[in-house]
Amino acid sequence: MNRYGRQAMQHWQTYLPNRYAQITNPQQHFTTLGNEVQDEIETLAADRANQEGPAGTYLDQVGRLNRIQAQAEEQVLAERVLLPPEADDPTPAEPHR
Repeated sequence: MNRYGRQAMQHWQTYLPNRYAQITNPQQHFTTLGNEVQDEIETLAADRANQEGPAGTYLDQVGRLNRIQAQAEEQVLAERVLLPPEADDPTPAEPHR
């Protein structure tokens, strides 16, 4: 399981305990989710980098690519991993470790 899968698993255990409890095989579910999230981030970042075109100097290019990567990660995590807490449980559950 990659870091996105682990992050999702921890977040869902804490903030989405009812939804987490419905998953029959959490290891497999979050491994798959983590891989999908990683692929989406890479695709989104590559698309954005191609749309913007090359930057000036090498350091400009590195900074631009890092910014694009961070923005893509933030967007995909918000959509797929860091979902809002369950409405019926205003207090987070204790994280499982």
